[in-house]
Amino acid sequence: MKRIAAAFVLLLSLFAMTSWADEMTGYISDSKCGAKGASDSHADCAVKCVKGGAVPVFVSESKVYKISNPAKVQDHVGHKVTITGTVKGDTVDVQAVKT
Repeated sequence: MKRIAAAFVLLLSLFAMTSWADEMTGYISDSKCGAKGASDSHADCAVKCVKGGAVPVFVSESKVYKISNPAKVQDHVGHKVTITGTVKGDTVDVQAVKT
């Protein structure tokens, strides 16, 4: 019975954490250019920089966020996107990406 109760509490906790996720719109830029790369005209440069070793970053309202799980945004470098995720300080943990 204790296991069932513990599993239920864990499940509710996961739902609660998901409901705290933020939805933000911005650009997936590169760490080299940061906020300067938050435009459609910068897309090719962002892709080139990320391929060259820069890490993807998320830029929203001129604020640059590190991305804790860059593999989730790899296909969206240079694009304007809406992400769902949790922000902790200057880092966003991306749960979903929509173009």
